[in-house]
Amino acid sequence: MEYFVAITVLLVLLEVSYLLWKTLQKDKAESGSILLDTSVLIDGRILPIARSGLVSAPLVVPKSVVRELQYMADKADHDKRERARFGLDMIEKLQHLDGVTLRVVDDGATDQYGVDEQLIVLAQRWDARLCTIDYNLNKSARVQDVQVININELAHALRVTYLPGEELEITIVQAGQGDRQGVGYLDDGTMVVVDDAKALIGQTVRVTATRVLQTAAGKMMFARRVGVKQASKSQTTKVTIPKTAPRRTHDTPEKIYNPSVQRTERRPRQSNFRRPKTHEDSLVELANK
Repeated sequence: MEYFVAITVLLVLLEVSYLLWKTLQKDKAESGSILLDTSVLIDGRILPIARSGLVSAPLVVPKSVVRELQYMADKADHDKRERARFGLDMIEKLQHLDGVTLRVVDDGATDQYGVDEQLIVLAQRWDARLCTIDYNLNKSARVQDVQVININELAHALRVTYLPGEELEITIVQAGQGDRQGVGYLDDGTMVVVDDAKALIGQTVRVTATRVLQTAAGKMMFARRVGVKQASKSQTTKVTIPKTAPRRTHDTPEKIYNPSVQRTERRPRQSNFRRPKTHEDSLVELANK
């Protein structure tokens, strides 16, 4: 009888321990998992990335992120409400996506410093990676030795690079800063400045890339239209008029030198041309008064 009671108590302890272990494992992410930030869910580009098969690690959404989205969907303004609802729909779509594992993990009460700080703490505790497009959270996580997956950096790396001399088609959408410049955009948002295209707004033209400039805001490309020669600088042509002697006619008497006639000095002709008065002349007159 005593052996039966001991075996029963042992089985009960084992079952309780197993249930407790399962509960603890349920609220803990696996090592190498990817924590999704609120900004990533609102952005929505994580869905086509996961659908492409590039994401092989489990995705984890803490409940603090879900609570933040729910709070925004209930009490924020109209634009933020729509974005928050889109983020909640994104979680549901990722859960039903084949080949992708997404778990919503209970991470307890939100940290007093906000959801961003709690995500950094969870990433350190679970040895997970943090997926975000928030610039400040990205910098803070890297400083605290947390591996960050930035979708903006991935999108920048996947941009098509055009070298000078390559041809492409671009739609002119607005006028540029120059007199004849037109501006268009590539699919990735790169601005293209096209010479002699200001009058072609709304049309799709074929251009040749001439120069690619890397700025702090991204890439900027300069191009010219295919088949249109660049306007060359106007060169001034110096015309030399030959000096010819006046023609003598038979009606014009030949001048004879007479020493008795005193030669009069020719006075220079006075011109009626007056230089326009400038601002400096006015200041000089004012100073002489």
